[in-house]
Amino acid sequence: MATISLRDEVTELLSALIRLDTVNPPGSETHAAELLRMYLQEAGVECELYAKVPERASLVARIPGGADGKRLLLLSHTDTVLADPAEWSVDPWSGVVRDGEIWGRGALDMKSQVAANAVAIASLAREGFEPNGDLIFAATADEEVGTSDFGLSWLCREHPDAVRADYAINEGGGDRAIVNGRAVYLCATAEKMSSPFLLRVRGRSGHASIPGIADNALVKAARLIERLGTFAPETRLLPETEAFLTTMFGESPSGGEVQDRLRELDGSLAGMVEPMLALTVSPTMIEASQKRNVIPAICDVTCDCRLLPGQSQDEAEEAIRAWLGDEDYELHWIEGVGGTRSSPHTPLWDAIAGWVEREEQGAAVVPVVLPGFTDSHYLREAFGTIAYGFFPMRMMEPEMASRLVHSADERIPVDDLELGTRFMIAISREMLGAR
Repeated sequence: MATISLRDEVTELLSALIRLDTVNPPGSETHAAELLRMYLQEAGVECELYAKVPERASLVARIPGGADGKRLLLLSHTDTVLADPAEWSVDPWSGVVRDGEIWGRGALDMKSQVAANAVAIASLAREGFEPNGDLIFAATADEEVGTSDFGLSWLCREHPDAVRADYAINEGGGDRAIVNGRAVYLCATAEKMSSPFLLRVRGRSGHASIPGIADNALVKAARLIERLGTFAPETRLLPETEAFLTTMFGESPSGGEVQDRLRELDGSLAGMVEPMLALTVSPTMIEASQKRNVIPAICDVTCDCRLLPGQSQDEAEEAIRAWLGDEDYELHWIEGVGGTRSSPHTPLWDAIAGWVEREEQGAAVVPVVLPGFTDSHYLREAFGTIAYGFFPMRMMEPEMASRLVHSADERIPVDDLELGTRFMIAISREMLGAR
């Protein structure tokens, strides 16, 4: 490769990745895996593609290190959610650079981190970096759906040595906020469990022109939906949340005081903390009669539900049923995925904190509980990996980034993309040193 700045290199690679439509489903991530393999092989990086089916390949690349050294995995995924071009100001798959930002589906979630990881390992390979343990880069398929088992879950089970690692850096953190006049960077050390459930409400069908002869399941379900919309579960302060609140207030308020103290914060910070305090329930889908003139006997309400790490579905169900009261319905859990955590007392945490302090004097790193979940839970469950979500951004406000992920006009500042790339290079050197 001709001499090119780190900034231009990662910008060009991200634009190229965005131009590949890897919306999941169907995914077609092999296109991205092949692009990355070609790019990395030019830098002399060992690469291999792993695929459960040919069109859903994941790439794993590495700079091998000493057999006794720790392994560091730079984890990312190449699939994206869908995009409706009619809602966008640009073609979602253009990868265009406009006003210092790269636009397109996946610019934030998470082809930016894919590109940064790839450029980081390529740069280290070109300079002859010899780590004391394996430096691994994985760009996996099927994170956005996940449970279809084409990506990291399949790799952990079928090719564990490819992705086994002591430490991992993944998505889910790195936002910068100002708290009490001090810059803090959020590092996701824990994730909530995705625990969607189905409420099935039963009634009695009948002709819609004579409503009195039926028992409308849809009307009955409406009362339950309204109650779920005001669900206020008991607050629980996890260690990660206490550490975050201590940074904000100088002390950790009691559970009963938290909501009052949050009112002292600006809206974006308060909105960031609230999902860390309790389980959440959001009714999102409803299905009842398939004909306009038939009163439904059954109404199914699908609810997104996120549980705190360590919280069980039995405990959550007890709280939900208590809130809904004595109504006639069935509650069926659909799945339970994630809900894992890693200790913040590790060499990887110290390395991240050290980098932040060097990058921005006086800034600190604080642990957070991610409201959603990522593929990190597969690594924690399979190998006991210390996995954090951290991709530093300081140009784009966290509130703006949250609004753009999975939405129209997704984009990332080139300055943040370059910052993230420099971080990946620095953390790899810090954690793996040189032989």
